[in-house]
Amino acid sequence: MKMVKSTLAVLTAATVLGVSGFAQAGATLDAVKKKGFVQCGISDGLPGFSYADGKGNYLGIDVDVCRAVAAAVFGDASKVKFSPLTAKERFTALQSGEVDVLSRNSTWTSSRDAAMGLNFTGITYFDGQGFLVNKKLGVSSAKELDGATVCIQAGTTTELNLSDYFRANNLKYTPITYDTSDESAKSLESGRCDVLTSDQSQLYAQRIKLAAPDEYVVLPEVISKEPLGPAVRQGDEEWFDIVRWTLFGMLNAEEMGITSKNVEEQAKTTKNPDVARLLGKEGEFGKDLKLPNDWVVQIVKQVGNYGEIFDRNVGAGSALKIERGLNAQWNKGGLQYAPPVR
Repeated sequence: MKMVKSTLAVLTAATVLGVSGFAQAGATLDAVKKKGFVQCGISDGLPGFSYADGKGNYLGIDVDVCRAVAAAVFGDASKVKFSPLTAKERFTALQSGEVDVLSRNSTWTSSRDAAMGLNFTGITYFDGQGFLVNKKLGVSSAKELDGATVCIQAGTTTELNLSDYFRANNLKYTPITYDTSDESAKSLESGRCDVLTSDQSQLYAQRIKLAAPDEYVVLPEVISKEPLGPAVRQGDEEWFDIVRWTLFGMLNAEEMGITSKNVEEQAKTTKNPDVARLLGKEGEFGKDLKLPNDWVVQIVKQVGNYGEIFDRNVGAGSALKIERGLNAQWNKGGLQYAPPVR
């Protein structure tokens, strides 16, 4: 009976994802061009990363990654449609082909990368799990949370991280799980739980949505590594490369001082060979990706370089005011580093 079930599962996956259980090479790009837009899976509402404003426009770092992919493929960042997904829904939506790319504050882990038919294309945000508490709780460290009731979003890496941390520190806790991050935050606000745990970026985003954000504090402990980035289905290297190099293009542009304001002028007048190759003035590197030669120009002109999308969504130009920290460029004390276009 187990063998029959296993065989059926493999056949089902093969039907959905293509030959050998994975998407056929080139199939995603062909399908995207045929329908005329990129279908992008995003969060169901996380300020700074992916959320809808009062007019229904989607904003955030993860949203901008999707818009950048559309700019690279079509020369038009508006040719993208968004599918808000809960943590439970996100990977199934990508595996089934409901979305072309998942750009939804998802942690890159070994099991997700190797066992779920997914490939993570890069890291858009280096994060780590933390704890948000009401100041009235009177704690200044996560090690003071023995016996606490903890709100968690279901279907995330936070559940295992929390268990590991409390076990390692000989602490007890009572978990309460919710399907959405908003439900978790409301439970903290209502007093149903003592603490909310999630990626620190998400904690800062949820705090500004509370009625009295100044009454809450993020504790200093960071208990895990949470590299967040876009994912695509395995087996389609062509599409994988496009999404990966979209991020690399934005990172290289920032490193070279190329912004949405000067990119067109730089493309016309630069004497720097690295800039000339990046912006398509020299070589045919876009052709290698099956993209127009000015793909980086279109990304930066319409969406911005990495620094620009960071600042306006989560950094100094946003309500979150998150420091660049690990997300600074490699030559400015951070971890962000992109291979060259050459």
